Amino acid sequence: MTAAANVPSAAIAVKATAAPSTSAAAPRVQLAAIEKSFGGVPVLQHIDLDVQAGQTLGLIGPNGAGKTTLFNIMSGFLTADRGTVRLDGQDISRLGPEARTHLGVVRTFQKSLVFPSMTVRRNVAMAARAVAGTGYRWWQAGAALRDADARADALLAQAGLSARAETLAADLSYGEQRMVDLTIALAQSPRVLLLDEPTAGLAEEEGARLLALVRQHHAETAVVLVSHDIDIVFGHCDRVAVLDLGVLIAVDTPEAIRGDARVLAAYLGMPAQTLAEVAA
Repeated sequence: MTAAANVPSAAIAVKATAAPSTSAAAPRVQLAAIEKSFGGVPVLQHIDLDVQAGQTLGLIGPNGAGKTTLFNIMSGFLTADRGTVRLDGQDISRLGPEARTHLGVVRTFQKSLVFPSMTVRRNVAMAARAVAGTGYRWWQAGAALRDADARADALLAQAGLSARAETLAADLSYGEQRMVDLTIALAQSPRVLLLDEPTAGLAEEEGARLLALVRQHHAETAVVLVSHDIDIVFGHCDRVAVLDLGVLIAVDTPEAIRGDARVLAAYLGMPAQTLAEVAA
């Protein structure tokens, strides 16, 4: 989460542009001129980025590039020193994670956060009740429980976990827990879904199932995915944003990013000019 104070001159901030759209609507989520420092050391420098509903943006970069800090700012766990975060045009920069979750900004973490002593159905149903505003309601509680269970069962069916609905979360495999974690996030009807290393530790087949579930709920959701698995990012993202030492050095399609000399320099430590000469 730290970055060097001096940014290489080759790392020039890039303003992200949204993919072509026939709609004039505001981006689902938009970051403008985001900056963050820790102890006087700049970690993020003038980040401009936006994601439309229905898009998946991959966020990559070497260790220490600032990815986790940017994710924390998007989800409300950190507040930027400068700049704004907007959700469908609404400034949410000063809202904490709970308030943002209620507005539809939902985040997963690298470690599954299921309730191990509860059944799989209860884990997902609790999230469904929370977003419906019936979590602590005592009147018409029976109807609220039935609605939440129905929502949970539908999501578990899509995730291929119907047979595990009455299983305690503690008794699931790691891959199953990750899938339940995602199902809990989807039960909250996210407008923005922030996925932090969603396929880490999963077998290839498990990772493919997880991302297929995301795609089923993608039409009205802006997805931002952080992953060290480049194949996942390039295979499942519409655009890729690359951070290096707190600076956004490139935002483009996966195909364009593959051949970007600045990106190769950031990952391989070679001067961009040298890489360009080699590619030529």
